Amino acid sequence: MRTDDFWAVIDRATADRPASPAEVAERAVAELAAVDPEEIVAWGLHLEKVMVASGTEDLWAAAYLINSGADEAGFDAFRGWLIAHGRKAVAAAVQKPDVLANVAVIKEAADTGAVFEAEEVLGIAERAYQQATGSPLPSGARPRTRPEVADLWDFDNEDEMRRRLPKLSALFLEPPM
Repeated sequence: MRTDDFWAVIDRATADRPASPAEVAERAVAELAAVDPEEIVAWGLHLEKVMVASGTEDLWAAAYLINSGADEAGFDAFRGWLIAHGRKAVAAAVQKPDVLANVAVIKEAADTGAVFEAEEVLGIAERAYQQATGSPLPSGARPRTRPEVADLWDFDNEDEMRRRLPKLSALFLEPPM
């Protein structure tokens, strides 16, 4: 599956009106359930590629800051939320996670405490395959989609957070004394 074909499914799931990540997932599942099961598998493999590409330390730090913490599952779910917002959003956030400080709902979250997670987006291929075939999605060797926790810099180090993610830190951290 080509990258453009993968993102076209997400684009069509968000077409015509803004959609919540849950709606994006439902629409994508419905579309994929109607195609050849091999295409669903290919779509799922491409999702893994997106997860690998987005599994950066600084994006994880951004998720940690925005969501007031993010363990492995929380980081994955944050990236599901990001994927539901499309290719440009993912590319921008992977390239420079601090750009997330410019997103209106994230700015609002500094006051509201909203959490951005969409685990359902990560299950699109599994659900579509199950609907199409009545069987679980074939599993193979799964690539590592994020750094090892032990290898991460200390996300509770506010000085390092401010250095790496200054705009997000200004939103979510108390001013330094």
